[in-house]
Amino acid sequence: MRRGHNDPPSHDKAQLIGIALLCGAVLFFTLMDATAKYLTQSYSVTQVVWARFFGNALIVTLIFRQRVPALMRSRQPALQFWRAMAQLGSVGLFFTSLQFIGLAEATAIMDSNPVLITLGAALFLKEKIGIRRMLGIAAALVGALIVIRPGTGVFQPAALLPVLGAFTYAGGALLTRLVRSDSTATSILWSAYAGLIVTTFFVPFSWQSIALQDLPYFLALAVLGTISQILLIKAFSMGEAGSLAPFGYTALIWAGFWGWLFFDQLPDRWTILGGTIIVGAGLYVWSREAQASRKQE
Repeated sequence: MRRGHNDPPSHDKAQLIGIALLCGAVLFFTLMDATAKYLTQSYSVTQVVWARFFGNALIVTLIFRQRVPALMRSRQPALQFWRAMAQLGSVGLFFTSLQFIGLAEATAIMDSNPVLITLGAALFLKEKIGIRRMLGIAAALVGALIVIRPGTGVFQPAALLPVLGAFTYAGGALLTRLVRSDSTATSILWSAYAGLIVTTFFVPFSWQSIALQDLPYFLALAVLGTISQILLIKAFSMGEAGSLAPFGYTALIWAGFWGWLFFDQLPDRWTILGGTIIVGAGLYVWSREAQASRKQE
């Protein structure tokens, strides 16, 4: 008998592949964020965001070439557009916050998005949330509050930017699940071109000449953004949004490492404590769900 699409073995394999792809996407995203933090010290956020999408659009155009017109045909163009706008919003908000707060702190606040994805998946995609996921969400929220520490130094107006970015990121992730009938290439092209078109309207107002020594960083921004976006789209097209969400917390580890390596910024003890709780909650959810899945086979 032919194995059905939703049979446990094939489903579990897709989930594991989705998890691996998401972890890879997070690695490249955080490295892109570190590059953006460096560039926003000398250039406007609008210019840096525009360069990210310009480079992204250029790379994907070179990859797909004459197939671009055909690949741009989407079964759900409206959803593709709003998914691209959600991505643009999360990039813009997060890059702006990096001008004011540290990479690890901004990432920790932004990484409340897996909680929003998990809840959104239950509300809008009708995915199940068991008791283990609920416990994981509660623990992650506690960890996020420890990092943000309302009323203290970290919670300044700039801290609201990654909070808003977390909402737009979660919206984009959920919309990626809804447009999975389109190919990965279609979603990538829509993200690149829609982001480029919108930012092109605004970049002339804040443009400044790019120094020769900064060109490699702008190139890296484009390449890292393209790779991470490809991995992210593939991840959410293969696995359930709620199951993948906890692994977005690995960004906390990478952000702390890049912040120390490139900017000599070490997260304080509260950020480390909160981040540890968040990561531990995500790993707990995954391990318990994996055990439950094996028992059902």
